Amino acid sequence: MEQEFRKILAHNIKVERTKKGLTQEKLAELALVSTKHITKIETCRVTPSIFLIYKIAQAMNISIDVLVKKDET
Repeated sequence: MEQEFRKILAHNIKVERTKKGLTQEKLAELALVSTKHITKIETCRVTPSIFLIYKIAQAMNISIDVLVKKDET
């Protein structure tokens, strides 16, 4: 279950980041984390805390549910 959550989160972060025209570096800067950490999240190597998910959502000016929702299509 955790692995599935990581995949959903990683996919959604990358999709939303790309939609906003943000690089991993810029997202990391806005969320006040390292670029390596964003890379690890997007490649499913780590599961971020709820606080970090919140910071990433805030950095992209979206709600958390956008990042954690499973695409049903």
